[in-house]
Amino acid sequence: MMKKSTPDFAKFEASAGITFRNKELLRRAFTHRSFLNENRGSESSHNERLEFLGDAVLELMVTEYLFEKYPDSNEGDLTAYRASLVNAITLSEVAQKINVNDFLLLSKGEARDTGKARQYILANTMEAIIGAIYLDQGYDAAKYFISKNLFHLIDRIVQEKTWIDAKSLFQEKAQEKESLTPQYKSLKEEGPDHDKKFTVGVYLDKELVAEGDGMSKQEAEQVAARKALEAKKWL
Repeated sequence: MMKKSTPDFAKFEASAGITFRNKELLRRAFTHRSFLNENRGSESSHNERLEFLGDAVLELMVTEYLFEKYPDSNEGDLTAYRASLVNAITLSEVAQKINVNDFLLLSKGEARDTGKARQYILANTMEAIIGAIYLDQGYDAAKYFISKNLFHLIDRIVQEKTWIDAKSLFQEKAQEKESLTPQYKSLKEEGPDHDKKFTVGVYLDKELVAEGDGMSKQEAEQVAARKALEAKKWL
């Protein structure tokens, strides 16, 4: 297995279709703060400033894309579409598809984590990569990278209505149709603290309408609410 301290970033450049002029920027994009804590002699810095920049670049480019793609959508829907594209879940999934995991520079402790903590690290690294591309090659190169890896996901998001806040919608429908307020109960927790899986049930009065799994209780509640909307045919 490749040593995490010396990943071959040229392989990432080849798969991403981008050749960096400043190789240090690319290395920095993959460098987590924890790595520097264990490697005090490293001349590189961590990726948090690049993440800050990349977050703004990503939001602007996604906003511009959605504004043009959906000329008849209102501000609220466009905001929800954008949130679905740039949230940690989506970004971490994209990061895994382009093998960001293989190049991360992490402490030994962080390298062992595979759950929610790793999901956020991957999402933040994606933003840092975008920031690094923007600094190294400008707007068009950053937009190419984002469009290649992210823009196409919006079609599935809109089609499957995953952009909808399922909990809010289920509460609205339950009160409208059955005069009841949904209650969420934790049914099961599995796994170690750093990689837990939660199962939550959503109830209307004493009826268990649906169950949902997630890496956090909030995520499990959203999944349960979505399944409940489908079960009640309210979606």
